[in-house]
Amino acid sequence: MKIMMLSWEYPPRIVGGIARVVHDLSHNFAKQGHEVHVITYQEGDTKEFEKDGDVYVHRVANYPINANNLIDWVMQLNFCILEKAAAVIKQYGKFDVVHAHDWLVAYAARTLKKSYNLPLVATIHATESGRNKGIHNKAQGYVNDVEWLLTYEASHVICNSYFMKNEIKNLFGKPEENIFVVPNGININKFDGEQRDWDFRRNYAADNEKIIFFAGRIVNEKGIQVLLNAAPKILANYPNVKFVIAGRGPCLDELKGLADYLGISNKVYFTGYLNDVQITKMYKAVDIAVFPSLYEPFGIVALEGMLSGAATVVSDAGGLNEIISHGIDGMKSYAGNPNSLADSILEALYNDGLCRTMAKNAREKVMREFNWNTISKNTMNVYKLAVKANKAVKPVTNLEKLAEKETQGTATMVDGKDTTITTYTTDREINILQNPLKKKIRAT
Repeated sequence: MKIMMLSWEYPPRIVGGIARVVHDLSHNFAKQGHEVHVITYQEGDTKEFEKDGDVYVHRVANYPINANNLIDWVMQLNFCILEKAAAVIKQYGKFDVVHAHDWLVAYAARTLKKSYNLPLVATIHATESGRNKGIHNKAQGYVNDVEWLLTYEASHVICNSYFMKNEIKNLFGKPEENIFVVPNGININKFDGEQRDWDFRRNYAADNEKIIFFAGRIVNEKGIQVLLNAAPKILANYPNVKFVIAGRGPCLDELKGLADYLGISNKVYFTGYLNDVQITKMYKAVDIAVFPSLYEPFGIVALEGMLSGAATVVSDAGGLNEIISHGIDGMKSYAGNPNSLADSILEALYNDGLCRTMAKNAREKVMREFNWNTISKNTMNVYKLAVKANKAVKPVTNLEKLAEKETQGTATMVDGKDTTITTYTTDREINILQNPLKKKIRAT
């Protein structure tokens, strides 16, 4: 297939987990002989075009206009992505499918679908409602509506957990049969040949201390504040511990203040952003990897912890609850509960035998269930369904095209003759009329 990926992030630009998913999925497809083009945002001194292995990467710089806010910036980005996509299609020919990742590329994806009659598949990595525990203002409402638009325009939607499938179905009214769960994955060779670097480790802890590690965006939904609030209980029962928190985000200063307030600043290191080499060294250096999210559609970082050999402790939020089996390949705690999190971490700190068993089982699970060969195969099956559905749908140019649908006749006089005006409502329109967002769509 010729596949066009639309994503606002792609390495080396990494904002969240989307960049890694798009990168690894694209490269796996390319290795299988598919032609993959990624259209993404150009950041820093990255090249406008490059061949990243066998993947064609096209980057766009946004307009030299200061956007008033993120929403305006995203709208400008969609225009730029659309311009680039049109040029790519002109140069390389028509594509078989467009794969859009999250709401930030929704407008460009919809326009490409409509203009070139292309099958559209969308992956929803997270929702605005889920991130914010509901919609509380106009900006959030706008993003929520754009997410709805993308799920409506895409014939098939991919999400990474059954938790997310239920969220998409309930929020946007997408028919369940058109939502497919394809979990995220990880490069299963990521830690091959990597050993613990003791000199690197000593930057954060003494040899007799254990390291409890978090990696991710420094935002409220990741639950880092829950880990810090659990720290006093952990330290009271197991003093030889250091907490290492890696990442960047808007809540950094607030969390540093919380560590000061709790009197644990001497036990907590905020490392900032770590590149791939550093993060790999860190995973091999730590003893316990903790991901106490309050909202987590999936949790790629948990897979990294499981693959690295660290004992992995997660909350039971969202997709994390589906990845870990408690006491078998990791430990779980109640989301938002510092006491529960402390208990799970202490169990791992005191029981080395359990940690070794869980680490072995976790690595085997990741290699078996979360490898990119399996994931790309399942994704390709969704593409094939989308292509088949697109071929089956003919453009609606007159009412006869909808003759198979339910009809309602109304007798009317036109030029002295009895005429029946027939209105048609498609299955998707019925679905939208039942949507909680109450979108008003009418077809005649």
